[in-house]
Amino acid sequence: MKEAEFASANRWLLPDAVDEVLPPRAAALESLRRQVLDSCERWGYELVVPPVIEYLDSLLIGTGPDLDLQTFKLTDQLSGRLMGVRADMTPQAARIDAHQLQYAGPARLCYLGTVLNTRPEGPGRSRNPLQLGAELFGHAGVESDVEIIALMMDVLRIAGLPSPHLDIGHVGIFRALARDAGLDADTESRLFDCLQRKAAGEIGELLQAVPAGPARDRLAALADLNGSVDVLNQAGEQLAGAGEEVQTALRHLWALATAVERHVPDVTLHFDLAELRGYRFHTGVVFAAFVPGHGQEVARGGRYDRIGEVFGRSRPATGFSADLKTLAALGETGGERERRGILAPWGDASDLVTAIRELRANGERVVVQLPGQPVHPDELGCDRQLVEKDGAWQVAPL
Repeated sequence: MKEAEFASANRWLLPDAVDEVLPPRAAALESLRRQVLDSCERWGYELVVPPVIEYLDSLLIGTGPDLDLQTFKLTDQLSGRLMGVRADMTPQAARIDAHQLQYAGPARLCYLGTVLNTRPEGPGRSRNPLQLGAELFGHAGVESDVEIIALMMDVLRIAGLPSPHLDIGHVGIFRALARDAGLDADTESRLFDCLQRKAAGEIGELLQAVPAGPARDRLAALADLNGSVDVLNQAGEQLAGAGEEVQTALRHLWALATAVERHVPDVTLHFDLAELRGYRFHTGVVFAAFVPGHGQEVARGGRYDRIGEVFGRSRPATGFSADLKTLAALGETGGERERRGILAPWGDASDLVTAIRELRANGERVVVQLPGQPVHPDELGCDRQLVEKDGAWQVAPL
């Protein structure tokens, strides 16, 4: 078959890694969306709805190269300026906080909408995830990190995800150690990549370019500093001679561990000082939630202070995000809901019209059978019917 003929015969195909949600799973997804946003509202987070497309210099400024590569770009026919389809809503929330709202105190914002990525972030990932997120601006203490983590775990609970565990790192530690060791930008980037892969041999080779001594030893130690909260004691010993920035980060992790165990007692904590996801964007603590049987994180977040500076107002910030479609697919609430409805005949009789109106007002789903059409109750999602009996309209089993 020629390419043109194939394209014509397969116009229904979607692009690779672009998906859609069909009935009845779409209804289950919408139900989860409402529950999650209601939860965020109960925590004091205000909903914002940023635009799907913005000027590129606003959408990407201050975010690093990773988001730039993930963003679809096009030219605005009205202004001639370059625009981008959002690949992440976090920078938009930061712009809203810094430029639109300008609250004197902390601002709590949440959002939920489709984003578009040029490439999937991992195997089986969608390029059009339904991004849910919450951001807390204007507070730099460990307390706001704890609140965001607790809210994230509450969202996972609502989605019905079993036994999540939390990976926690701190990008400030690696950043400070790399600076103390005098690494140039290229070596730092390559070492960052090796640490993410836990490639011990490559890490050793790269560090041969660093003069022997405590600075090199501390960088080499990062790859093995992972495990339960006890690893923070080990980190304190092996990084004892590092500067104040490293010591402050370790104290922050200790305080975070203590508070999370108190506020979210059912979560398993795992610390990894070589975990640097979002390194070029985040500035402090980073974290990700995992569930058994799924190799990729189901939610992630961290601290990204000063992002609002590019919009004229520098504020500390922390937040998390997740793909609601992933949560629905993995969670106990994400399956197909029972389809219940009442099949009613078409008619103009006032008593029939009144009966249908009253059923709908009482929360029932009523589907009217259109004249001349075959009846497929399963397709219509109906398990009952409206029938006339003894001069009155009554609901009866199908």
